[in-house]
Amino acid sequence: MNRRHFLGSSGGLLAGLALPTLASAAVAAPSATGSAASSSAGGRGYRPVVTLGGRTLGFRLNNGVKEFHLIAEEVEQEVAPGMSARFWGYNGGSPGPTIEAVEGDTVRIFVSNRLPEHTTIHWHGLLLPNGMDGVGGLNQPQIKPGETFRYEFRLTKSGTFMYHPHADETLQMAQGMMGLFIVHPKNARERPVDRDYAFLLASYKIDPGTRRPDPSEMTDFNLWTFNSRTFPAIPPLLARTGERVRIRVGNLTMTNHPIHLHGHDFRVTGTDGGWIPAAAQWPEVTTDVAVGQMRVIEFIANAPGDWAFHCHKSHHTMGPMGHGVPNLVGVDQKAATAKLEKLFDGQHYMEMGSSGMAEMQDMAAMGSMMPLPTNTLPMMTGEGPFGPIEMGGMFTTLKVRDSLAPNDERDPGWYTHPQGSVANKVDPKRTDGLPR
Repeated sequence: MNRRHFLGSSGGLLAGLALPTLASAAVAAPSATGSAASSSAGGRGYRPVVTLGGRTLGFRLNNGVKEFHLIAEEVEQEVAPGMSARFWGYNGGSPGPTIEAVEGDTVRIFVSNRLPEHTTIHWHGLLLPNGMDGVGGLNQPQIKPGETFRYEFRLTKSGTFMYHPHADETLQMAQGMMGLFIVHPKNARERPVDRDYAFLLASYKIDPGTRRPDPSEMTDFNLWTFNSRTFPAIPPLLARTGERVRIRVGNLTMTNHPIHLHGHDFRVTGTDGGWIPAAAQWPEVTTDVAVGQMRVIEFIANAPGDWAFHCHKSHHTMGPMGHGVPNLVGVDQKAATAKLEKLFDGQHYMEMGSSGMAEMQDMAAMGSMMPLPTNTLPMMTGEGPFGPIEMGGMFTTLKVRDSLAPNDERDPGWYTHPQGSVANKVDPKRTDGLPR
């Protein structure tokens, strides 16, 4: 019997726990590196969601009501190796922990405010009483610093939803305050999958050498993230060949994101409005997730390999960059380089951008890159089995393996390609005679 089975069947024992122990009395669900085995929390079976790089929030049962505890607070979190940020989030992370429950459950969510200003929480996409909707000043008083509020409502439909503030939201969401809210079908046999992944898209403006997102920025963001992390800090999605995989994507940035999967086609099966009937689902390899939307996709992982999964806006798969940098592609900088080195008393100066930006990645791989400011990521990063992947931001991989055990979330390493199945260099003469 695992912790989720035990705690889910021990409502009488757990009901006496004090409020401060709610988070520690967690019904633990898997992280991106943990087990994804089916669960019977609250007496109903469902497959827990794997939140990329995150976790699921625990709960206690109190007379049949599932009680959760969210703590709004400042957090220090790694964005990628070599860089961390000071976000505002929940329970020590940004996004906050994923809330999982079952259609028909009554949930009671305590929200404690440890921020320096007031806040609220809006339950995006959920159908609930007006006074629980979380718009400060309209539906409820603001939650002042040091206060704890109670939200309570019944979950009337299953689906993929979010939570975020509706109080000073331009600042608070720009600082990382958001989370996922997953409601599983009451009938565990409905919509079965073998793997169920979830993440939120977020964008930040964090100037080089700093740690705190700039809440006044509206357009020129320089960090594009899955669950407030950039590649290569984003865990891969894993699947055994033949498994059915679900991926839930929510967008809380200020622009749309065409999310693209290599090697497979999928069907769009859900939005934050609910599940899409089978007859209305449509096939894609890229689905656009607009601002404030959720998209749920499902597919059969029938092609072994390491497949890219990313936003198809190219600059969203990059790290921090200077948007005001002049275009130097095709510009011979040698004369300027000599003058700059003389100006800098002979210190070595590297011109970059004449032949494209990939030269920056090549120099980084050779260890000749000029040092970056403290706590600053390069524009492109990540190493693969054939060299630099030249990606950052909203990018990760889907790793499909014949040998992967069911529910195993351990990274299997890079794919071993069958003999003769990798694109390779040939003699240019082999193209002689081909039409041009």
